Amino acid sequence: MVKRLLSFALLAAAPLLAAHAQSSSPSGALLAGRIVDKTTKEPLPFTSLSLKSEQTGALSNEQGVFQLPGPVKNEIDSLIVMALGYEHLAIAVRRGQAMPNMELSVARRAVALKDVYVKGGKIKNLGLGATSRRPGEGLLQGQPGSQCAFFVKNEKNKRLGNIRSVAFYIGENGFPREPFRVRLYKADGNYNAPSTDILTENVVVSAPQGGQWYTIDLTPYNVVAPEEGFFVAMEWIVTGDKFFNTNFMDESYTPYGQIMRPTFEFKESRTWNYTIGRGWTLLTMSNGEGQHYNAMIRAEVDMIK
Repeated sequence: MVKRLLSFALLAAAPLLAAHAQSSSPSGALLAGRIVDKTTKEPLPFTSLSLKSEQTGALSNEQGVFQLPGPVKNEIDSLIVMALGYEHLAIAVRRGQAMPNMELSVARRAVALKDVYVKGGKIKNLGLGATSRRPGEGLLQGQPGSQCAFFVKNEKNKRLGNIRSVAFYIGENGFPREPFRVRLYKADGNYNAPSTDILTENVVVSAPQGGQWYTIDLTPYNVVAPEEGFFVAMEWIVTGDKFFNTNFMDESYTPYGQIMRPTFEFKESRTWNYTIGRGWTLLTMSNGEGQHYNAMIRAEVDMIK
């Protein structure tokens, strides 16, 4: 009963999204096209699109192709395009006006990634985040474009260097081998929510199986860990034929892909949930014994002594 309740509570916080809406909006208008790099014209995979007033959105596929219903609430709405590592783009769209062949070009954001240089010190490995070997009861599921982020806190105020790796406890249920994207954020949003990306490359991975920890090596990206800690997030995506064959607007649709497992080892809520068009929401569930429901995620970073 507890397992079902926790799973339902999380899903209620993550409304269904249109990763590839096959039904048009009530106005009959459809927004569709491709998202590309402004300079190279290369397609941008897994890009988030949202209608500001509608609070709905979609996620492009690995070829940058997208499709979503047009606005119905207001005469004019803003279509917001957010590609990882790129400047945000906003364009005006009208109610009832179909735009089936859009090409949206976005400019890359200048990001300086720095190595950490140590003078007179040694670098050791430091583990942050979940330490439990066994997961708690419950499920963490998502739809394409949604994210689950856990704050790995630097509780002992160690001097941090680069992020070595991150790990997710992938549940034995669902489809654990489906790909997902790794996201890293600073805790600089409202109420210390995830906000600024610190990993600006597309790191799309797939676990070999469920029922165990899955670790991703991040040393090639030279990401410096913020001193207070940082968010590690799983982003659910859709690839291949599933993008075109699955109707995510259908209310009977059951979330697919990875199912993460929770941990109850922390006395505060450190897990946030993201849905396109609605933003980040803090999960505040607990087990009634002062232990909060958090995603089972951990990280290893360089500790400078």
